[in-house]
Amino acid sequence: MNYKVIDKETYYRKGVFRHFTEDCTCSTSMTARIDVTDLVRYSKMTETKFYINFLYIMSKVLNSREDYRMGYLREKDELICYDVINPIQYIFHKDTETFTLVYTEYDEDYEKFYAAALRDAEEAKKTREYGFDIMNHPNWFDASCIPWLSYDSMHLELPDVHMFFAPVVNWGQYKEENSRLVMPVTVRLNHAIADGYLVANVFRLLEQEIQLFAGL
Repeated sequence: MNYKVIDKETYYRKGVFRHFTEDCTCSTSMTARIDVTDLVRYSKMTETKFYINFLYIMSKVLNSREDYRMGYLREKDELICYDVINPIQYIFHKDTETFTLVYTEYDEDYEKFYAAALRDAEEAKKTREYGFDIMNHPNWFDASCIPWLSYDSMHLELPDVHMFFAPVVNWGQYKEENSRLVMPVTVRLNHAIADGYLVANVFRLLEQEIQLFAGL
C-alpha cells in the first residue's frame, strides 16, 4: 500500500475541502440507472459472472482518478492519495441471512482480478464470520450488491466518520426497460473531496468502460 501526501495549501479543492471538513461536514450520494445490456450479454456469452465483471469495471473506474482514491491519516492530520484502492465484496449466506466481507485486491489485468475475486468469494462461503478488518485495509472501498431489488434511490448515513473518504458503491437488480437492461447504481463520496460533477462522472465512466469491456 503506497500513497502520496496532498499539500492542503495547494490542493486544487482547498476551499471546498476546508468548508466541508470544518463548516458543513457531509457526504454526497447519487443514484442512477445505467444500461448494462451489453455487459449482461458479454457475461452470458463468455460464461463469466456478471457480478465480478461489474466489480472489475467499477474498480477500474474508481482507480482512474485521484479524487476517488483519497484518504485521511488522522494521527498525522494528513490528506493522502493512495496509488490504488481495492474493492470490499460482500458474500451473502442464505442459511443465516448474513454477510461476510471479502477483501479482493484490484488488478488492472482482468483475468487475474477475475480469478482472485472468484477464489476469495468461494473462500468466504465457508465461514459465517463478518470479517471486518478495516485497520489492515485502509485503502479499500465498499462495493455491495443488492440483487433482490431494483430500487430507485438509496441513502447511507455516516454521521461519525466525516473524514472517511473511501467511496461507497451499491447496485441493485437489473431489469428490462424499453428492451434494454438497466441497473440502479448508487455512489457515495465525501463532499470534502468530491462534488456533484465528480459523483456524476463515475456513472459516465462506468458506461464508457462497459462499452469498452464488452468490445463495442
